[in-house]
Order: sequence, then C-alpha cells, then structure tokens
Amino acid sequence: MNRREELALNLQEIRSRVAAACIAADRRPEDVSIITVTKTWPASDIKILADLGVHEIGESRDQEAREKFEELSSLGLRWHFIGQFQTNKANRIAQYADVVHSIDRLNAVEALARAASNVDRTITALVQVSLDQTPTVGRGGASPGEYLKVADAIAQSSHLHLGGVMAVAPLGESSDTAFGRLEELAAKFQAEFPDSKMVSAGMSDDLVEAVAHGATHLRIGSAIMGSRSYVQ
Repeated sequence: MNRREELALNLQEIRSRVAAACIAADRRPEDVSIITVTKTWPASDIKILADLGVHEIGESRDQEAREKFEELSSLGLRWHFIGQFQTNKANRIAQYADVVHSIDRLNAVEALARAASNVDRTITALVQVSLDQTPTVGRGGASPGEYLKVADAIAQSSHLHLGGVMAVAPLGESSDTAFGRLEELAAKFQAEFPDSKMVSAGMSDDLVEAVAHGATHLRIGSAIMGSRSYVQ
C-alpha cells in the first residue's frame, strides 16, 4: 500500500467513525468538522490530503507550520494553530494561521491581536479552557473563573474573531466526565457570546466522547496520519 492509499483508507475509516458517533449522539455528521493534525509529517503528505478533499490542517509548532504553509500556500488550505505559544511567536503565527485554538491568557490575546493588525488579517481565536481538576504544569487552559474574561478581550479586538472554546481531556480521568464539564462551560460561553459556537475537543482516542458532548471540531492526528513521524 502506498502513502496515498494509506491516507485515503485512514480518512475513510475516521469519517465513518465520526459519522457513527454523530448518529449515536443524535447529531448531524455535517455539523462536526475534522481537523487533520499533521505535526511532524512532511508537506508531501498534506499535498496528498488536499487532493483527497482535506482542507482543515492543524499544526502545533510555529517553525514547522510556517515552512509548510509557505510551501503549500497555493492549495487554499485552512490552517489551525493548536499548540501553546509564547507571545513573542505571535507575529509569525499571525502570518499563516486562520484559526488559533490555544488562547488562554490576556497577554496572548493582546499579542495576537497586535500581530493580526500588523498584517491586516482577521484571525479566528478560541479560548482554551482547562478541564484539569487540579492545576497541571504545561497543560495550558484558562480556569473556569477566567475564561470568559479572555473571551471578552478577544471579542473586543477588531482583528480577532471569537470562535468559541477549545479543550484537551485531562490525563488520568474519564474523557466522558471531562467533556461533560466542557459541555457545561461551552453552554455558559454561548449564553454570553451566541455567535461563537465552535467547540474544539476530541482526538483520535476520545472523539466519540467529544462528539457526545457537543464538539464541533475534532483534532485528529494518528488515526489519519499513522504512527508519528519525527522530522529533522
């Protein structure tokens, strides 16, 4: 099996899994988008994916993402930056990212808004909320008491569009339980910001639970790309 055949088969399988999860949750499959996470995989794979009808690409490393974007800019892809970032990286991220999922503090809002203004772009920004029961170093995410403040700052920026919320299931806890908390947070969020309906949650191993609790965007890597490749 060549790489194109492998990716095509994996895409078919993941689309079937998502459709089944939507049916089980009494949701429409067309209401759930798949973001293919291509971190560590070469630009040649993304070319194949685009030819197979994939248009939503997720990356979490700025330098790698920027290099791929520059090589593939003619393909008309929608680039999602899903990783944590330091504010000094905002100027570079703003040059290619259409959506940034990982905004969890006010200084990140300020940095990205300024960077987007400098390149005269409007970037969709999601508030990353923490689902951890106890603080965990390096996990990212605004606390339940802070995420609406971060959202309000995004909403007030003329170069950022408030898309919704993003979360990662905590380690060592049921994804179903954690995404249940996210569903409650997302409902409060949408009560405050009715036009911001994106809920970015769920990966290869917990997409069923994410769909059951209202995820609109799934971040799928290994189930599509295979075992991780490490680029130099």
